[in-house]
Amino acid sequence: MSEARFHNPGWAGNTGEFELSEADVRGSEYAGDLPPEGGHPSTAASHPFMLVERDPDAPLFEGPYQARFEKIRGRYPTAMAALLPTLNLAQELRGHVSPETMDEVAALLGLSSAYVRGVATFYTMYNKRPVGRFLIQVCTNISCNLCGADEVLAAFLEHTGTELGDTSADGNFTVAEAECLAACGFPTCVQINERYFEDVSVADVPRVLARLKAELNGGDAAPAPE
Repeated sequence: MSEARFHNPGWAGNTGEFELSEADVRGSEYAGDLPPEGGHPSTAASHPFMLVERDPDAPLFEGPYQARFEKIRGRYPTAMAALLPTLNLAQELRGHVSPETMDEVAALLGLSSAYVRGVATFYTMYNKRPVGRFLIQVCTNISCNLCGADEVLAAFLEHTGTELGDTSADGNFTVAEAECLAACGFPTCVQINERYFEDVSVADVPRVLARLKAELNGGDAAPAPE
């Protein structure tokens, strides 16, 4: 078999004998779009919480999102236990979790603002300020670092025209460094919003960015690998 057969073209897939498409691996074809109201209560807390489009001024919570919040709250025995999925939902709507959002979540759950702020600021998965439509997190921990992660990070910064943590002028991209994305078997791993892209090399970076721009324009979301 050719070497190209074993190269994972920038997404989580199989690189051996299996012939699975990206849709097969991600489950996007049979899972479909997740409804904003959360579907069954058992899954309401596990939806993606980094969407491409969001509204920093969106209310917490109305309509289907109020129904989803109530499902989340009903799944946990205490307000403290429901805090993380509620913060997830707030970030899904607004794109980041500001101090004002933390206070609103505290009021909704009947918790102190100090407690909610202490939890929200502990976790790096919560954006404390606005980010681009696509938040690109490049893992630079040991496995990825040994396989060129620093170069991949530099390539994303170069091709988006940004500095680390800043957002591109068009508002599309924010590039950040991640401590570990728990995909050590496929370095370099890159998380873009809620999706993983694995085995990413410097050469893959322009194609990954082109794919994201195509998604914004309603184009092909999965161009053929080179």
